[in-house]
Amino acid sequence: MATLGLDRASLSNLLTTLTARGRSLLGLSNGARAMSQAELIGLSETLLSRRGEATGVALANTLLAGYSAASEADQLAFLNALADLFGPDMEELNAALAAVRDNGTSPDAVSKLLKAAEPRRQELIRRLNLAPGGTASLVRMREALLAHIKDHPALKHVDSDFVHLFASWFNRGFLVLQRIDWTTPANILEKIIRYEQVHAISNWDDLRSRLAPSDRRCYGFFHPQLVDEPLIFVEVALTRESPAAIAPLLDLTRAPIAASDATTAVFYSISNTQKGLGGISFGNFLIKQVVEDIKRELPNVQTFVTLSPVPGFAAWLKRERAAENSPLLDAPTRAALAALDTPGWADDPDIAEQVKAELLPLASYYFIEAKGSRGHPLDPVARFHLGNGAQLERLNFLGDRSEKGMQQSHGLMVNYLYALDKIEANHEAYAEKGQIASSSAVRKILPVHALMEASASV
Repeated sequence: MATLGLDRASLSNLLTTLTARGRSLLGLSNGARAMSQAELIGLSETLLSRRGEATGVALANTLLAGYSAASEADQLAFLNALADLFGPDMEELNAALAAVRDNGTSPDAVSKLLKAAEPRRQELIRRLNLAPGGTASLVRMREALLAHIKDHPALKHVDSDFVHLFASWFNRGFLVLQRIDWTTPANILEKIIRYEQVHAISNWDDLRSRLAPSDRRCYGFFHPQLVDEPLIFVEVALTRESPAAIAPLLDLTRAPIAASDATTAVFYSISNTQKGLGGISFGNFLIKQVVEDIKRELPNVQTFVTLSPVPGFAAWLKRERAAENSPLLDAPTRAALAALDTPGWADDPDIAEQVKAELLPLASYYFIEAKGSRGHPLDPVARFHLGNGAQLERLNFLGDRSEKGMQQSHGLMVNYLYALDKIEANHEAYAEKGQIASSSAVRKILPVHALMEASASV
């Protein structure tokens, strides 16, 4: 972290100096003030027209500060203006198209066409990124854009440009893996508490139990321009076996084991932290690098698994139960699953056993056979891990008895196995053919009769 901090400090000092000089040259005030949409648009045009480095940095800084202080309505109007007014220069684009038609596949003509086809807002975003703190400001700007995109479809074009640029700025080559532990600066630890998305961290004691013991690890990716902001982090438990439930891993009173006694590394929580970077993939790189780091530190650890939530299962099962002609549910199955509508059903061992007998085969079908419109598994966590080359290893009934776990999956959790000698083959089979790597234990409980009936009805 120290090296990143020094590099960032040097860059920050340089940009601050350029900003001050640019403000002086342009006669801009030092104080930030809210700007109207017209002012933001005008300043954007000015920024695109300038060639001076100092004035460019100053203008970018002023524009971002004015946008940040602007009303939500003016911010939205500016985002819409990016879609309407900062697309490609149509005169230049038409001329480039004509040149390609006249000159065929001339490399110069094609190059000019590609340049002309680029929306002006891409260059504007690049120049805004030069301002001190510009990267963070642009990530927040895209977060705001995503909140409006459903009601303003034209913003999809602006979003595509953000994604195009962010994919380059946040590629793996710029990311730094850091271990996060109890000695990590408090401002970052506070963000770990705030950003945890899978299993909420209730207080500092809870956080300490996930970071300080010898059998716990946490790693995050950082970017040089967001040095105090983890982009994504993963929490790891070192154990002697693959766990079937989350509660023992999070138990504050548990007795830690020595890291040297562990045989298994369990990825039990992965959290993306920046909504403005949605759609930019970090997790696949993170897991694979953490595996390498743990193997290097602890050669005794040979098994790498997840203990994962199943956020889409309860909603899918609800839809199947509501469908009168679902081929997956016969009368006995429906009768057993009716218990799911009764609060506290899992506390009765007999009822829980009846539910388990019907629910696990349906869960197997949900993961292996149920597909979305693009032919991918319905569950987002499944898509992530299977796409990374993991294998669906085990279904864990009532693995998460928390309120959130019961609501989203009726308590179901899953182990995905990262078998190091099979990751690449699994990934290729999934990416090229849609094949889902799964254990025989999961496949053998598929509801065969329901599969046959479903197949016959197609």
